[in-house]
Amino acid sequence: MRRAFSAATIVAALALAVSACGGGDGGSAAAPAGSAPSDPTKIKGEITWWDTVRPDSEGPTFQALIKEFQAKYPNIKVNYVNVPSDQAQNKFQTAAQAGSGAPDVIRSEVAWTSQFASLGYLQPLDGTRALENESDFLPSPLSSAKYNGKAYAVPQVTDTLALLYNKRLLKEAGHEEAPKTVEELKQTALDVKKKTGADGLALNVDAYFLLPFMYGEGGDMLDAPNKKITVNSPANTKAMATIDDLIKSGAAPKPAIQDSYANAMTALKEGKTAMIYNGPWSLAEVYQGKEFKDKENLGIAPVPAGSVKAGAPTGGWNYAIYAGSKNLDASYEFVRFMSTPEAQAKIAKEISLLPTRASAYDNPDVTGNKDVATFKPILDTAVPRPWIPEGGQLFQPLLEGYQALVGGKTTPEEMLKTVDQKYRGIFKDWS
Repeated sequence: MRRAFSAATIVAALALAVSACGGGDGGSAAAPAGSAPSDPTKIKGEITWWDTVRPDSEGPTFQALIKEFQAKYPNIKVNYVNVPSDQAQNKFQTAAQAGSGAPDVIRSEVAWTSQFASLGYLQPLDGTRALENESDFLPSPLSSAKYNGKAYAVPQVTDTLALLYNKRLLKEAGHEEAPKTVEELKQTALDVKKKTGADGLALNVDAYFLLPFMYGEGGDMLDAPNKKITVNSPANTKAMATIDDLIKSGAAPKPAIQDSYANAMTALKEGKTAMIYNGPWSLAEVYQGKEFKDKENLGIAPVPAGSVKAGAPTGGWNYAIYAGSKNLDASYEFVRFMSTPEAQAKIAKEISLLPTRASAYDNPDVTGNKDVATFKPILDTAVPRPWIPEGGQLFQPLLEGYQALVGGKTTPEEMLKTVDQKYRGIFKDWS
């Protein structure tokens, strides 16, 4: 479980960050805000980057970008370290709190950024070369990189969820189009099961994947502007009941509590299930499956609407620089290079991750990727999440509740009551 920090820990962390920000030697000290080295290619230093992408399907693209960076900046050595995304948050917190072992640059999930910044672990980036042409970034991803009005990260990629489906299986079940509502989702899944023998829908037991059902009924976790906890609501109760019904009706098989993401992906790739919810980051892996050697067999559609609307969450990743880095100039230059429109276009072209720069969407490498073109309008209607320091702690209680629900250990009502109680331990002064 993710830890909440005490006031004493936060004060200590802030003190640590301040003492660690003095820069290093060998040309690595940070340039004054707003200035730039006369010749950036002369910057010297060695930096470590913690990347959190899937090493087999996404990693090669980012490692290729590092090679391009080092060819242009021969005096900067980049140590690439792949850290599993489910471990990176706690691992970075532990290293930053200890004052040793933290990377110079981390690929920070959007919900972690404000938390790390509030603890003093991240270097402010306003006026540095890292945050080049700030006005080019899309508003939603940029908002996730800020805390108390200051930028502490640079948006890398943005994402949301969609319904991914096997066109062949849906057609064999008598459906030419993807379901547009949850009711249609259930019926389509049942038809697939009856007429093809494959499962209709594979659920992913992960809190992020609950949000489309909650948003679809008009629910949410929090009302952040008014400091209210809203997770235990009639709307969310209806959403949890919907998921319970999908399982009990047979539209979705009872998912495994552990490794459900991998299980759902494998089932889709092998034609054992017709539909899953997933994001653009999954496409590189999906296309490795035997069912999608012909990419045209993969359908991508907005998540089905609940009784109120169709709503998918906003997600993504940022580049953030550790406040204690001894090579700030090298880190600034690395983040600047990796977040240029050209770098984002390469990432979009090769692995279909969505750019965070508006100008990147005019690049032929981006416009030529039909998957990005399909996801972009879905992203435009995605529901913003609250970018607050506690945002990184919201999913664990929701995940535990989801696991208990699909495991038959609780009801929708009791699940949300338990999550609400845990949230009140995090947000002690909220109503």
